[in-house]
Amino acid sequence: MRQNISSGTRWEAAVGYSRAVRVGPHVWVAGTTAVEGEGSVVGEGDAYAQAAFIFRKIGRALEEAGASLRDVVRTRMYLVSLEDEAAVGRAHAEVFGEVRPAATMIQIAGLVDARLRVEIEAEAYVER
Repeated sequence: MRQNISSGTRWEAAVGYSRAVRVGPHVWVAGTTAVEGEGSVVGEGDAYAQAAFIFRKIGRALEEAGASLRDVVRTRMYLVSLEDEAAVGRAHAEVFGEVRPAATMIQIAGLVDARLRVEIEAEAYVER
């Protein structure tokens, strides 16, 4: 059985994707940025603030799918500048320091809005 989770942003319907999808014990959370529902950017110019907001947003999607941040087994962090590595890494460690999912952090050419510093994906496995 498939469960699609929406956060209500305009892009989900326009592009045709879900914030998260759960199939069986697996949950995939789409690339998530520091954009609130109406389109305003959170933490402009501050990669740490953006990452912290993103992890809270991912946590809400996971909860709606019947999972939690503790169930995360994989993260991918896309940075527009490697200068943000320590800030994003610190936010990741604050959330996942004990969980320790497999993680990837890479630099990319850019995101859909120049004010965004980071985009993060997560995958979870729910045993219960």
